[in-house]
Amino acid sequence: METKQIKLIDDSRVIIEALARAGADVYIGYPITPANLLYFYASQRFKYMLPAPDEISTMQYMSGMALTGHLPVTATSFPGLALMVESINMAYMMELPMVIVLSQRLGPATGTATGGAQGDILLLNGIISGGHPLPVFCPADILDCWILSAKALEFAYNCRTPVVILTSKERTMTSRSFDISTLPEIKPIEKKFTINPNKEYLPYEYTENLVPPFLPITQNTHQVRITASTHDQKGIIQHTSPEAMQNTIRLEKKIRTHIKNFVYFEHKKNNSNILVISYGISANAAQEAMRISNNKFDLLIVKTLLPVVNEIYEIIDNYTTIIVAEDNINAQYAKILFGDRLLPKVKTVGAIGKMLSPDDILKTLNNDK
Repeated sequence: METKQIKLIDDSRVIIEALARAGADVYIGYPITPANLLYFYASQRFKYMLPAPDEISTMQYMSGMALTGHLPVTATSFPGLALMVESINMAYMMELPMVIVLSQRLGPATGTATGGAQGDILLLNGIISGGHPLPVFCPADILDCWILSAKALEFAYNCRTPVVILTSKERTMTSRSFDISTLPEIKPIEKKFTINPNKEYLPYEYTENLVPPFLPITQNTHQVRITASTHDQKGIIQHTSPEAMQNTIRLEKKIRTHIKNFVYFEHKKNNSNILVISYGISANAAQEAMRISNNKFDLLIVKTLLPVVNEIYEIIDNYTTIIVAEDNINAQYAKILFGDRLLPKVKTVGAIGKMLSPDDILKTLNNDK
């Protein structure tokens, strides 16, 4: 008992602390519910804090800081994300590392700022023009917030890409008691900007690991050319030349290749032929439903949410009945997994205007028998 450190904390504080310890050094943002606590904690914790006049400016500031070698973070909700979409695409094409924490609220549009939901999944799955994958990690508990936040920043840095940490109002604005002594150590990212001074620098070089070497624009050794338009390895704008098209293909391949080393999920097995799939706050309801039902089903909590990794389908293939539980009424993640025409073995359970409850899941489970 002497080693325990029980604290009353929320996910917002844990996410911000984990990102800071992992090496994120600047927070840029515009306050918006339910991401306000992330904004507040970052103002106390980060080395640099830059308030922005709006979300479009936020992403432009983020890109500028990333170009100078910083690792920037922001947090928003759907209305802010909607304004950020073009600039997220810009940063994706420029290959700039950054983390965006998305705290979901009830929509459409501005919806209910203090009502939770899981309604932005389909948007994130297609947010990059051309359908290219954007990495999305989704914590289901406080330990996830700690570990996945650090891993999200690591992925962003290693792969030179924007990354989303997906959460929701119920997680970012709800306090919970937790023993912080159980949190593992987070080692900060070691930034390396080593380039051969006698060799021409290619800002978008097609390397073996598909990630071009990065040089901040603040150094004076090489010219650094950055562009958000279709370009070749030198960063020179081109249209549909073979080299430019190969570069765009590389962006797709880069994410899908490196996400294989960042696969996170929790598979709880009870020798059942029924699998409940959930994520984020809804996973908590699914865990409680499992307890109430005396382990009548197996549970898969997905944490590497996008792009969908093969390991998820390999698990799904072993079951005759699938129930996807999420806080929306249009089965968004289920449609990402299975398409609009769901397989006969796939059932969905959702909610709107309230949190998905364990009873909602158990009713769907019992109706399927």
